[in-house]
Amino acid sequence: MSQDIPRDDADIDGFFSTARTAGREAAVELPAGGYREYLFDHDDPHIARFRGMTYEEFATDRYLSADFLRDLLSGWDELLAEPFVGVTSDGVVREGLYSLPPAPATDDAEAVAAAEKMLALLGPEEREKFTYAVGDNEFRAWSNPEFVFHRVGLRLEDLDAAVSESFLALVRASLSVQGYERVREAMALNGFLGELVDLPKIMNDRSYWAALYGTPEVGGAWGWQLFGHHVAVNFVSVGGRHVAAPVFIGAEPAVSDGVRPPIFEARERLAIELASSLTPEQRAKAVVYQSVLDPAMPEGRLHPADERHVAGAFRDNRVVPYEGIPAGELDDGQRKLLRAMAEDFLLLQDAQRALTMAEFDAHLDETWFSWYGATDGTQPTYLRIQSPVFLAELDHHAGVWLTNRLPARFHVHSTFRLPNGNDYGRAYLAEWASKSD
Repeated sequence: MSQDIPRDDADIDGFFSTARTAGREAAVELPAGGYREYLFDHDDPHIARFRGMTYEEFATDRYLSADFLRDLLSGWDELLAEPFVGVTSDGVVREGLYSLPPAPATDDAEAVAAAEKMLALLGPEEREKFTYAVGDNEFRAWSNPEFVFHRVGLRLEDLDAAVSESFLALVRASLSVQGYERVREAMALNGFLGELVDLPKIMNDRSYWAALYGTPEVGGAWGWQLFGHHVAVNFVSVGGRHVAAPVFIGAEPAVSDGVRPPIFEARERLAIELASSLTPEQRAKAVVYQSVLDPAMPEGRLHPADERHVAGAFRDNRVVPYEGIPAGELDDGQRKLLRAMAEDFLLLQDAQRALTMAEFDAHLDETWFSWYGATDGTQPTYLRIQSPVFLAELDHHAGVWLTNRLPARFHVHSTFRLPNGNDYGRAYLAEWASKSD
């Protein structure tokens, strides 16, 4: 990667620099080589000082030594304290967008049985830490960094192997085969990163918090949560209708030396195909900014931790105006690519995914596609698909555990939400409660 970094580039706290939020006139090019060119030396004091620390020791060290993180946590806590509203485009929740189907789309029996098996393996104290009411605000306390902010539920790496595997069996029973594989792939890549930097106690494939919400019951209202570095999945089943949102999945590096393909290879291929197919007139609308660090971005658009993505941790009530090009201005082939890309964000089982995509299709005329950067795959990019019932985005980031100061494709964040109040299945839960009264 070109190291043509602005002269005012400076560390914010050692992991984050001002380069990731500084507008720059020059194009941000993708690196010619792979991520290994950006590995820290094993004994670099930047990472060596954490060697041997547990995740709790690391969290304490980071909290005490980094003003940036303390300020970040303070801001997140303020957002968490707000009553849940939901992501909107204009600050006003649009009602009547979600309704429970008259009959369950799938049978919850396998997932319920997996949850009950997990509960049976827990002692009284563990069970108390693991379980919450389905509407509890702890559901909203997830985050995606490797340093620990909120401790919700149980930490998989602290559990006996049989117990942690039992929870993963619940995840498997709740999601599609492909959805489960994607979650486990992101967890595995976190373990791979821990090996690369020799910090396996801080980052491994069990560096995740797990919790259960409500009482697992076929046709009932309950859910589970899994979150940690680069993985956050919030699953709810309401009367047999499933929600997996918010979802955050990412990776650094996003590939492990040819052992596995890049985690979002298919999605990015579809994205480039769609973006490169745009006519000049379409491109003028869809490409909101010419690069991921376009100096034309307004103040506050770039966040030192989130960079460009808008729907990450604690952004449950964010106002996200539509931008880009309406789907109605795309041709049939382009809309087909847009739909395939949107479907790739979903972790749900086939029948449940079909219901979500039916909602997507019903609002296709109100769906917007936006893009930042070159449309030919030569630069890091940001994209978003947004409608009243669907918000999905993918963003290339600068390094945290790698040394690239500018965004690159080997550090990627991806988010998915159900706008207008159905994250965490809240709209379905409200309908469920009204029918139960």
